[in-house]
Amino acid sequence: MIYPKTELKYIGREVGYGVVATEFIPAGTITWALDKLDREFSPLEFQSMEPIYQNILDTYTYRNNKGNFVLCWDNGRYVNHSFNSNCLTTAYDFEIAIRDIQPGEQLTDDYGYLNISEPFRGFDEGTRRKVVYPDDLVKYYTVWDKKINKVFAKIPKLEQPLRSLINSELWEKVNRIIEGKEPMDSVLIHYYKGKN
Repeated sequence: MIYPKTELKYIGREVGYGVVATEFIPAGTITWALDKLDREFSPLEFQSMEPIYQNILDTYTYRNNKGNFVLCWDNGRYVNHSFNSNCLTTAYDFEIAIRDIQPGEQLTDDYGYLNISEPFRGFDEGTRRKVVYPDDLVKYYTVWDKKINKVFAKIPKLEQPLRSLINSELWEKVNRIIEGKEPMDSVLIHYYKGKN
């Protein structure tokens, strides 16, 4: 489920729609969480579908570490890619804002950790990376882990409208990590090693 203080907005011809903040979102806010309405499709289910459905899943899903295609039921599927994204996934089936997001600003992810099947050229944002590759998660997980770690301690200090989607066992784990009682798991946990 996408953070509630957002809206779907037309961004432009090249990217289509995107998810935009309607209010200030501070760094450390949970901006998306996997929920019970999100749907997983196995590779076998995907292969058995007509091309029209395969195209939809190719466009609007990410692949988890089992190779399943995960379709977000709400506007979360419209979050666009950025090489300098303001949100990152964690190892815990939720994403957080890694920096403050201003009203009117798009929420963005780095598609490099979504187990894409084919490389694609992103918009030139002045970054060294210009292309998203299927193995970017293996190449950049340490960079993403550091960015997450910088804001992770803010999670319990902020208003978290999506808190109810995080089960109590996981919430306790988040607090143990913040207290230094256990290490934060790496986003590398999401890497799908199978064939695309």
